[in-house]
This record gives sequence, C-alpha cells and structure tokens, in this order.
Amino acid sequence: MMQHNVSIQARFRPEMLERVLRVVRHRGFQVCAMNMTPMVNAENINIELTVASQRPVDLLSSQLSKLMDVACVEIQQHTSQQIRANA
Repeated sequence: MMQHNVSIQARFRPEMLERVLRVVRHRGFQVCAMNMTPMVNAENINIELTVASQRPVDLLSSQLSKLMDVACVEIQQHTSQQIRANA
C-alpha cells in the first residue's frame, strides 16, 4: 500500500474531525497516524494525517476539500511501504 501525508487546515468545529475520518474511510483509506493542533488564532486547526491505500490520494484530497469549513488540503509526500493488517 502507498502511504501519504495529508495536511488539512480547517475552521475548528466539534464535528470537524468526525467528518474528516468519515471521508477517509468512505474513500477506502486507512488512517496510520493522526495529529490535530490548534493554530495561532484558536479558531482554526491543523490536522496531519498519514493514510494508506492502493487508491490514488487525489480522490481523497478532492473530497476533503469539499467539506464545509476546510480551508486547505495539501499532500505533503508519498512513500511506498508494505503494510499488513493483522486479523
């Protein structure tokens, strides 16, 4: 699977993180790591995600950009890494 680092800048809303995670799951991506930090003005947040999938990350990026209160979505890098799921 390919791993991608996604950076999302958005306005802080209690439901924002849930919306982001729902889109990630519905688009067929697995969250490998996640970090959310408030920005300087405390009205905005920065969400850093590491996601994995065989699907093109552009599909995820375009859907995340459509979410209400999302200001910016950036794909920072991508790496190929073997990921195994333990059942």
